[in-house]
Amino acid sequence: MATIQQSIDNLLTADGAMCAAVVDSASGMMLGAAGTGVDLEVAAAGNTEVVRAKLKTMRSLGLNDVIEDILITLGKQYHLLRPLAQKEGVFIYYVLDKAKSNLALARRKLQEVEKDITF
Repeated sequence: MATIQQSIDNLLTADGAMCAAVVDSASGMMLGAAGTGVDLEVAAAGNTEVVRAKLKTMRSLGLNDVIEDILITLGKQYHLLRPLAQKEGVFIYYVLDKAKSNLALARRKLQEVEKDITF
C-alpha cells in the first residue's frame, strides 16, 4: 500500500511523465500533487468538471457502468483522468509529454498505482 504522495511520485517515474495529482471531485481540490508543466490547481478544478459531465451523461443515457479512464489528447500532451474505484469522488489526473511517453504503459502504470493507493 502507498500513500497519496508515494503514488504520485511513482507515476512521475514513467517516461514522459510531467505531473500528477489526486483530486477530490466534490470540491475540485487536490489531495496531493507533484510535477511541472501544468498549473495543477487550475487543471484539478477544470478536470473535475470533465469527470462530473461524463458521469452526468452516463446517468442520462442509463448506462450502468463505470469510467475506467478518460483520455484527452492534445497536440503535445496526453491528459489521463482515472476515477478511483475504491474511493468514490476521487480521481487521478496524470499528464504526459506525448513525444516522450508510451500511452499504453502509462495507462498500465496508472492502473497499478490505483490498486496500491491508500487514504
